[in-house]
Amino acid sequence: QESRAGERESVGVLVFVNRSLAMEKIKCFGFDMDYTLAVYKSPEYESLGFELTVERLVSIGYPQELLSFVYDPAFPTRGLIFDTMYGNLLKVDAYGNILVCVHGFNFLRGPEIREQYPNKFIQRDDTERFYILNTLFNLPETYLFACLVDFFSNCDRYTSCEMGFKDGDLFMSYKSMFQDVRDAVDWVHFKGTLKEKTVENLEKYVVRDGKLPLLLSRMNEVAKVFLATNSDYKYTDPGSAHRPWKSYFDLILVDARKPLFFGEGTVLRQVDTTTGRLKIGTYTGPLQHGIVYSGGSSDIACELLGTKGKDIIYIGDHIFGDILKSKKRQGWRTFLVIPELAQELHVWTDKSTLFEELQGLDIFLKVTHDMDMCYGMMGSLFRSGSRQTLFASQVMRYADLYAASFINLLYYPFSYLFRAAHVLVSISYFMCVFICIYDTNLTNYIIHYVVSQ
Repeated sequence: QESRAGERESVGVLVFVNRSLAMEKIKCFGFDMDYTLAVYKSPEYESLGFELTVERLVSIGYPQELLSFVYDPAFPTRGLIFDTMYGNLLKVDAYGNILVCVHGFNFLRGPEIREQYPNKFIQRDDTERFYILNTLFNLPETYLFACLVDFFSNCDRYTSCEMGFKDGDLFMSYKSMFQDVRDAVDWVHFKGTLKEKTVENLEKYVVRDGKLPLLLSRMNEVAKVFLATNSDYKYTDPGSAHRPWKSYFDLILVDARKPLFFGEGTVLRQVDTTTGRLKIGTYTGPLQHGIVYSGGSSDIACELLGTKGKDIIYIGDHIFGDILKSKKRQGWRTFLVIPELAQELHVWTDKSTLFEELQGLDIFLKVTHDMDMCYGMMGSLFRSGSRQTLFASQVMRYADLYAASFINLLYYPFSYLFRAAHVLVSISYFMCVFICIYDTNLTNYIIHYVVSQ
């Protein structure tokens, strides 16, 4: 048991590599705040968001019974897709092939899935119909979608239809239910009391990591450091009040409005840190240490910091708003924070005996199912059985580095070379085998035999 605990601890501090990155070439470290610098306690924070969203739905006319819903962290995982036509939660691979399909809390089997998706396939590009729940902020609404579909499916007052529910002459489609939930979530985040309640009880909702100041100090010694967050100053400042946080950053940008920040951006303005209000006019001066700015763009940030492109590594948790856009539009290096990775690694180490059972092919399906269930009701974030999920494919495509926490960088020197494993495509592997055989002067018979295999 002590050996297993030590193994869990060692894998928990790893940084994983998709593309090689020499740390000594990095001249600037950029950070998101939510779920990156400010790590929210799970499931307490998700439970709060879930409760406030349910309260908002009830306030606009949804049944009072919804108030009895309790958030269950064992159900949702990131990367699921909500089908606004049929009300299903889908887990798919990179190509749109359906791996798991859930209606409410009812897991559909192959024949049931094919009734609605004949090829067990969806067009992911149809964003009007399919909504990807890719962020940690999406976890409460992911579970809420399942709760609502389950509630209306089993409530005697409502009649289930293929695309929604009927109550007498009233019809509520899954599409309208989806929009109500999305509007409620946005209201909770931008107009409701989520931020207020978080600030009022930081100890309950925010992780306090003593290693964070140490890492930021070390980064300051070798490079510039900046913060670009979508949160406003009034929320950012109390969230970091337990340390002199402004001193760690060369540039602080709030109200960044990512992903717009990585394109045309918005007007750069200066924040009055005494009142939290914005000063009138566009800021056109030089970079001033300790000054807080609002808005701006990635181009403006590069100009103020005197860096560009691959000189910068941006660290965030949002695969679209932080990682994809910063890489595609600016060419920044990227570090994706995946908090769930810690649990994923624990399952791999704690349940390693299950892999020994895979030697018996007759129990392959049972063992892979048991393994999936170790992660939660929707299985692993990265795979379903032996197949890679959409989320996993996005991580591999857009994140140069990834880890459960960027604090893991403490365990690597800033001269470290993160080297990606060399991966061969099928034709490259074939050519390597062919050349190897040719170079060893084996007969044509041997070559023919290997190729035919």
